[in-house]
Amino acid sequence: MGQVQFITHYTEKYSYQDAARMALKGGCRWIQLRMKDAFVEEIEPVALQVQALCRIYKATFIIDDHVELVKKLHADGVHLGKKDMPVVDARCILGKDYIIGGTANTFEDVRMLYEADADYIGCDPFRYTTTKKNLSPILGLEGYQNIIKQMQEADIHLPIVAIGGITIDDIPQIMQTGVSGIALSGTVLRADSPIEEMREIVEMVEKQYI
Repeated sequence: MGQVQFITHYTEKYSYQDAARMALKGGCRWIQLRMKDAFVEEIEPVALQVQALCRIYKATFIIDDHVELVKKLHADGVHLGKKDMPVVDARCILGKDYIIGGTANTFEDVRMLYEADADYIGCDPFRYTTTKKNLSPILGLEGYQNIIKQMQEADIHLPIVAIGGITIDDIPQIMQTGVSGIALSGTVLRADSPIEEMREIVEMVEKQYI
């Protein structure tokens, strides 16, 4: 799975398309289009534009929540939150050719997603974040360490992506917990130069794998 994932959100300064373009220019090769509370009719034209950008950069394109739209547009996959369609149902619709990610906050969540045949897990939140409503309990470094340890003991092998209020300064410590990657949004878009911020983040994460 993508070691660095970028999740779009709309700001007064940048559109969803702007945000995706800057992340891609900064070297990110995994974009998740997240337009919570938007109707599918609003999402589809934006998704088509972001998908075209991802194809130019040979990046993975994931749509949040909307399984049928993923199938219609032939996106690379879908990410499903706890209140979205169950992963097992999405797999029945999409089959094996699509990536399906799920959200987890506890090891029990991880086990359920593993048994439901998820391809990766977005594990959140690392800390408080303003880009998501109804947050689950904060995990912090210790939370990730505990979940990774329990996964190892249960012989569960599934990519875990840390997400939720992560800044560039957090990355070295988070990667040392054993997670497979990180997902970011606000910290990139709030930077003076989002492209340079993303470039620095990608380089920092890649160094953890050398």
